[in-house]
Amino acid sequence: MPYNLISSPDLSGEVARVVAPEGAITTSTKGPLHHFVVPLPRFAREEKGRGFVSLVGAGPGDADHLTLGALKALQSAQALLYDALVSEDILALAPQKCVKICVGKRGDRLSVSQEKTNELMVRLAKKGLHVVRLKGGDPSVFGRVEEERLYLEQHGIAHKTLPGVTAASAAAAQFSFPLTHRGEARSVTFLTGRTKDGSIDLREESINDPMTSLVFYMSSHNAAYIEASLLNAGRSPQTPVVIIENAGRPSARALSGTLREMAALVAQAAFEGPVLMGVGIAFGYARLATSVKARLQA
Repeated sequence: MPYNLISSPDLSGEVARVVAPEGAITTSTKGPLHHFVVPLPRFAREEKGRGFVSLVGAGPGDADHLTLGALKALQSAQALLYDALVSEDILALAPQKCVKICVGKRGDRLSVSQEKTNELMVRLAKKGLHVVRLKGGDPSVFGRVEEERLYLEQHGIAHKTLPGVTAASAAAAQFSFPLTHRGEARSVTFLTGRTKDGSIDLREESINDPMTSLVFYMSSHNAAYIEASLLNAGRSPQTPVVIIENAGRPSARALSGTLREMAALVAQAAFEGPVLMGVGIAFGYARLATSVKARLQA
């Protein structure tokens, strides 16, 4: 059985020598280490010699958020189609000889179309390769994963989906706030402003419940519209909000305030990276170094 060889720090300062089984993909690092082996993904072994596609969640950017399954898929990749927001640290985990193609989409910027990405997956898989389609966050959360699965199935390509940490979960951990909280926030709803026509659908029955946490992905360009819609739906102007750029990365930037301040806060911040906006009681628990009041007074 083929194995991957990966390393982790050893507090004893000793170096344990391990010989990787035949066919292993190895990662070597100088210094005091001990090693352990991780089997390649079962589906990779079962489909050996036949092309197949792994639809993999890369998490929000930091390699620490990768699942073990995602790591194993990356280390056995022969072709890698990755989103624009996938970090260099994560890309470096793929084999050196792996074909790497950026197919990411960045808002209104020039990018590879979804149709072209679908065609690339099929073309490479038909060459007998293990193709890893590496998607930011979780493939099932605004990741177009079903479009890609349907296309693969239409062309007879075997595939498997591996989940990833979505940006909302990473942000909640990074800035120490809950997405739900007993007695105060009984549900959470994820919404996106990056629709085909650029609009965002806010139905009153789904947004005016003060015990529902709302998380908006890719919606900062619609902050003024969202603020007005929520206020018109009955949300209190004092509802806590948190706005986070590059959630889950060391470079993450977060601001907190109230619903009435949300649009002004987004405009003032002039974010350049991906932005997540949280609205609801739960976000009042966010532990941030700088409050919106201090920034607005600066």
